[in-house]
Amino acid sequence: MDSAVQSAKRSGRRRVGRPSQQVLSRKKIIETALRLLDAHGQDGFGMRDIAAELGVRASALYNHVEGKEDIFRGIRELIGERISGEMFETDPWDVALVAWAREYRDAFAAHPPTIALLAVMPLHPESSVSLAYDRVIRSLAAEGWSRDEALNILVSLESFILGSALDAAAAPDMMDPGPRADVPEFSAAYAARAVLVERTATPPADLAFETGLRLILNGLRAERAERSGRRRPDRSGVPGEPASGPAPEAQDSADPSEDAPRTAQARPVPSSGYSSAS
Repeated sequence: MDSAVQSAKRSGRRRVGRPSQQVLSRKKIIETALRLLDAHGQDGFGMRDIAAELGVRASALYNHVEGKEDIFRGIRELIGERISGEMFETDPWDVALVAWAREYRDAFAAHPPTIALLAVMPLHPESSVSLAYDRVIRSLAAEGWSRDEALNILVSLESFILGSALDAAAAPDMMDPGPRADVPEFSAAYAARAVLVERTATPPADLAFETGLRLILNGLRAERAERSGRRRPDRSGVPGEPASGPAPEAQDSADPSEDAPRTAQARPVPSSGYSSAS
């Protein structure tokens, strides 16, 4: 063994050059980039940063990725893998839609810096995200919505979900009106919700998300029932839908503060180090 190798071993440093074992892969590069993105935002993440984190030269990354845009696509795929849409293969359409919305929010709430970045990124032709979209649209089309309507429903839900995921990263007291007397209704509402948050041990952002999700689903169910001319089926266990399956006008009388805490408590969104908020 030559003296250079012996010196490197004694110092604990890895020799410059080709490593004895493969240390890089596309997945490892993308996972490292996502950690840096979470920690420092888009401006604190570049090819040199990834290389330094992995202990390699930046040029070595290009054996596995094309560049930063390719890494962003990979991050979208990595997060998209956590939003499978498989529930649409087995569950009723509305039960599946609720589960999918929660799964979607969970995935992005864990990585807030990705929301604004990935929400406007065009789909790659080979994106696995398209497979989940296909399941959602097929399920809605089977219930009577046209394909263009189904796509609009999907995009509307996405807008709500991504906004809710971003809300989960904000400060819990973001909506606090402070000690002012000219907004009495707003101040009273904020105080009332603070009581609900304490009573249910549910973060404000989760309460808001579950309330919004219930209202969206109630609207879709009502539209489906109106189109079919039939009484809505029993959807026990789905937000806003009692076991008795009342007509749409009876459903509107439900107290939104009662349903949201139960669903939020049953499946809280992981904070992953970020504060939940309203």
